Amino acid sequence: MAAKNDSLGKDDWIMAGTQALADGGLAAVRVEAIARALGITKGSFYWHFANRSALLEAILASWEQRQTLSIIDQVELGGGDALTRLESLSRLASADPDSAVEMTLRDEALRSEKVAEFVKRVDDQRLGYLRRLFTDLGHNGLEAEARSLLCYSLLVGDYFIASGHGALDRKDVLRECRRLLFVPPATD
Repeated sequence: MAAKNDSLGKDDWIMAGTQALADGGLAAVRVEAIARALGITKGSFYWHFANRSALLEAILASWEQRQTLSIIDQVELGGGDALTRLESLSRLASADPDSAVEMTLRDEALRSEKVAEFVKRVDDQRLGYLRRLFTDLGHNGLEAEARSLLCYSLLVGDYFIASGHGALDRKDVLRECRRLLFVPPATD
């Protein structure tokens, strides 16, 4: 077995694998290619992972942690009422301008049952959290579910929409979308 490369850790492999995934999809997550990109031999890989599948699992788990669980944790740590948390979630979820991994995973889910299951799990976590926030805001049942789906569709789908808004600024339009979604239910 090769000697362990102390300067290169498991997280380095995960980050490089994530970049490979973003750049070329699942097919690009190849041990040899990642080792070459890192400037090392592939022998160092086996100090951290049993095989390519273990690396892929680690990449997905790391992405889920960064892009879902840690964002929810940050929102919860920030506290506040439901509206404050919805605004914080929206700000944090839209802060990453690079949606390449998200889009690549959604594309790969069309061809891979394993990736499709992973994407569904992440979507369920995200929608579940939104549902909780909209329920805390005072909506229930169908209303909370519909607002959660609309909000999530806006967060994920905004990346795909290239249209202009005439004289209106896109940020202003998105802010108005959030204002319309985040309104508490009317009281009679």
